[in-house]
Amino acid sequence: MSAEPIYRSDAKAENGAVADDREPVPLWLTPQGGFVATDLDHLPDLPPHAELIDGGLILMSPQRRFHSRAIDLLAAGLRHSCPDSLDVAREMSVILAERQRPEPDLSVVKISALGDGSETWYPAEAVVLAVEVVSPDSQVRDRERKPQLYAAAGIKHYWRVEEEQLAPVVYVYELDPASGAYVATGIYRDRLKVALPYEIDIELSGLGGSLRS
Repeated sequence: MSAEPIYRSDAKAENGAVADDREPVPLWLTPQGGFVATDLDHLPDLPPHAELIDGGLILMSPQRRFHSRAIDLLAAGLRHSCPDSLDVAREMSVILAERQRPEPDLSVVKISALGDGSETWYPAEAVVLAVEVVSPDSQVRDRERKPQLYAAAGIKHYWRVEEEQLAPVVYVYELDPASGAYVATGIYRDRLKVALPYEIDIELSGLGGSLRS
């Protein structure tokens, strides 16, 4: 995703109007080496749901209806059978490393690793499942970079959700401890039924029809 530049011009035309030769100015001046994860809690006027990937800020585009509805569907399904030792979080950032603070669309987290409820992020060791719903502007991040980062941080399960004719397709991955990388364990269209990280059974087929109506 790319952020739209803002413009500033101190040049004035002879009639006092702002000249047309405006120079683009970045929304933020990136410090040398990039930002660190904790900076996101202190940057002024930071838009909601900003992420930090490799020290660079990622600003979210407006959500499409499919994206929002897919998150709703999966969140409800995950919560339906979630054990008491775990919780399902929507759009909470996770600090993976000094310059890595992505925001999964959904996370399943360990209750024992959470704070008092005032936290703005979760530690990587609290997360057992990260879920990303792919948007047109997040394809490379969700398909390539984020899985690399989640795997390197030791998050055992990753789901990538793609849109196929307005219906969700869920690609399920599990961390291979030998290689430290994710391996695919299944592709689910009509029904998502898995045993890990706990028993989950989600009907997927109805979402496409509801979006067409």
